[in-house]
Amino acid sequence: MSASLYTKRRVKNVLAMSFSLLATAIGLFFLAWILWETLSQGLAGLKPQLFTKITAYREEGGLANAMVGSLILNILGIVIATPIGVAAGAWLAEYSMRSKLGPTIRFLNDILLSAPSIVLGLFVYTIVVLPSKYLSGGDITFSGLAGGIALALIALPVIVRTTDEMLRLVPGTIREAALSLGVPQWKLTMQILVRSARSGIITGILLALARISGETAPLLFTAFGNNFMTFNPLDKMPSLPQVIYEYTKDPSPDINVLAWAGAFVLTMFVLALSLVARFVFSRSKVSHD
Repeated sequence: MSASLYTKRRVKNVLAMSFSLLATAIGLFFLAWILWETLSQGLAGLKPQLFTKITAYREEGGLANAMVGSLILNILGIVIATPIGVAAGAWLAEYSMRSKLGPTIRFLNDILLSAPSIVLGLFVYTIVVLPSKYLSGGDITFSGLAGGIALALIALPVIVRTTDEMLRLVPGTIREAALSLGVPQWKLTMQILVRSARSGIITGILLALARISGETAPLLFTAFGNNFMTFNPLDKMPSLPQVIYEYTKDPSPDINVLAWAGAFVLTMFVLALSLVARFVFSRSKVSHD
């Protein structure tokens, strides 16, 4: 190798590493800035009553009902989306090669992945919330279940894409060995391939959960909100993002502090989910290596 070619490659490597480090530093700077801003603005509201009292008490209250409502809505969304997403991703990875539908479904899934959440919320409002007036005697019935369906539509393409990619990363020799022993395709997929890729699939589910945790727009059209504690998914249900949205518009400084405190709690929850997903995926890579 000539000295000039070696020098050019060395310069390119240094430049690439420098830009990578710069991009990482910029990302970490904005992350630290967001955390500091939410913490400094909401520090006065981070009191025990934030987690024990409900929003009905306004300045003297907390966000307990909103946190519980968000937890129920997110669980509903993930419970609905996970089996459908894993099954669809498994079909794309293992069966779509024999069908012309595979590329089309992947394309449509990518479109759904980038679809505005408010559009999905309006869709669920049209097909779930509006028809409820015919069952309830003329009144439109907002519910946590409708909110969970809207969140499921947001989480679904993330789970489908992750499952598809993780299953396609499983070595083909495993498929060949199982099929040579007479293992049926469905059993190969569900009991061998899905188990081999479970860490990556779980990572995708956690990332989908982090994705839907901060959604506000679709819940305004479906769950609607509630100032009291409720555990019934058929009732109107509060959520932390929706309460933050309402409290930031309030003229009261005390209410604004509660909004900032809720934003900090939500940010830490999403950050924790992302770190857990990263940890699970890194362990999966180590075990496969």
